[in-house]
Amino acid sequence: MHPTDVPRPRLRHRTTAALATLVLPAAALVGLATPSHAAAEATTVTATYAKTQDWGSGFEGKWTIKNSGTTSVSSWNVEWDFPSGTKVTSAWDATVTNSADHWTAKNLSWNGTLAPGASVSFGFNGTGSGAPTGCKLNGASCDGGDVPGDAAPSAPGTPTASGITDTSAKLSWSAATDDKGVKNYDVLRDGAKVATVTGTSYTDTGLSAGTDYSYTVQARDTADQTGPVSGSVKVHTTGGGTDPGPGTGGKVNMGYFTDWGVYGRQYYPKNLETSGSAAKVTHINYAFGNVQGGKCTMGDAYADTDMAYTAANSVSGQADTWDQPLRGAFNQLRQLKAKHPNLKVIWSFGGWTWSGGFGEAAKNPAAFADSCYKLVEDPRWADVFDGIDIDWEYPNACGLSCDTSGQDALKKLTTALRSKFGSQNLVTAAITADASSGGKIEKNDYAGAAQSLDWYNVMTYDFFGAWDAKGPTAPHSPLTSYSGIPQQGFNSADAIAKLKAQGVPASKLLLGIGFYGRGWTGVTQKEPGGTATGPAAGTYEQGIEDYKVLKTKCPSNGTVAGTAYAHCGSDWWSYDTPATIGSKMSWAKSQGLGGAFFWEFSGDTSNGELVTAINSGLK
Repeated sequence: MHPTDVPRPRLRHRTTAALATLVLPAAALVGLATPSHAAAEATTVTATYAKTQDWGSGFEGKWTIKNSGTTSVSSWNVEWDFPSGTKVTSAWDATVTNSADHWTAKNLSWNGTLAPGASVSFGFNGTGSGAPTGCKLNGASCDGGDVPGDAAPSAPGTPTASGITDTSAKLSWSAATDDKGVKNYDVLRDGAKVATVTGTSYTDTGLSAGTDYSYTVQARDTADQTGPVSGSVKVHTTGGGTDPGPGTGGKVNMGYFTDWGVYGRQYYPKNLETSGSAAKVTHINYAFGNVQGGKCTMGDAYADTDMAYTAANSVSGQADTWDQPLRGAFNQLRQLKAKHPNLKVIWSFGGWTWSGGFGEAAKNPAAFADSCYKLVEDPRWADVFDGIDIDWEYPNACGLSCDTSGQDALKKLTTALRSKFGSQNLVTAAITADASSGGKIEKNDYAGAAQSLDWYNVMTYDFFGAWDAKGPTAPHSPLTSYSGIPQQGFNSADAIAKLKAQGVPASKLLLGIGFYGRGWTGVTQKEPGGTATGPAAGTYEQGIEDYKVLKTKCPSNGTVAGTAYAHCGSDWWSYDTPATIGSKMSWAKSQGLGGAFFWEFSGDTSNGELVTAINSGLK
């Protein structure tokens, strides 16, 4: 499994055992009055408010906008007043601003249109105890009064590109429509506005040769209302030669970036740049999207697409603005790819916690693949991703839950994904390394599934850990077996050998490296095999700690089965170091493997010494 792949509490939620959702009585809701009679050509829209959570020092509020009329609404703007001392501290699914105690929430580019009968919600965290008053929706009453008829413009047509040179590209698009006329168009390059023009074409100049760009267009009407963003077009400028990349001789060096790392860990895509790691990896797996109801869904929409980055935390050094069509980690990864044109980003779905959703997906692989394609290739971020990874950690076996989908279930999913995503996209999978007799590798047709995949991420870590609280102490990522190993088949070499024996090509197998250690406390024996009293203390979770902490907190004083271990005080830890990674990369090359991958970037030092070790070892 991937350690700590349970998303941490989001900034906009408080998750404590004592937390209870508060259901307000009708008198406490804004906008529940009977809608007034509207003229036949008008649209009746209401906005209602409820306090959905209250944890004493703060609360969570939710607004719901509903179109009860017969014509569509193309944008919405909710205004209200809070009493002094009550304020919004963070928000999602809307842009919320204020002037003193007067608050305004505007739709984002993707949720402004409301068909008849449709509704949309946005939420926020706040402090204080007051309730909203004086609600207005698009300038009219929130209780269902007639909404003024000045609708925002429609989306322009998806741009087409022509006349592409080393430094420029011409863009053209079909016009948007508006009830009172379109004034001009904003041209967005990689999500940032680069020009405002009155016509339906624009030539962008000053570009870099041999570089990928993504363009969209957004219309403005005479009232300066912006409509939804168009679909995106990818442009690759000519010239520039070939980026030599990290120089791994065609081998894959892939690392996981977790969406929840931007919270407590405060680890951002910019850290990949400042550490030098972005220049040394070939691929990034973005973890995780969810699997629900047999479909691919967002994992954390706020972290992924909406979180506003400051200039200090941004890859580009520029702060996000309230009206840009895409924010969050997706936009930061877009900026990272602009700096490293050969870097590929893959969206990974599942993980230990969310693998239970794949069982439902396996019942209709084609529908699952279609949902994944629509999400990964959404025009708002299609240029960010180069493919999909599915992290089904216990198909036809037991993990956090038990699955009985059958030995060919994984093959059915990978076949459907390849058929939908085509040859131009990467399709990969993270899989178990349990090579024990009767273990998880034997329960699936990994050779058959591999026919549709570019590679497998074989999770050759977490073989042993303090979930066995009393020990015996053992390295969590042994390369080979050794005398006294607690479980035969729990090592990298046996896992790779069993997958090869099944018929999986060596070139489609990546060796997994953990950028963390696992440890016990109450240990008196320096060598592996000692008894313990429980898990050692860790920064975020008992029994696990980042390499960047362990290298100085509990330095290595021995090796076993190609992995370092350390005994300090009463604690015993095992983890990989630059030296053991170098040995593992040599072994991977001797086996003809496709490369290596690691979990995950934030465990490395600020100068990326473990990423550097993998990069150097694969050359």
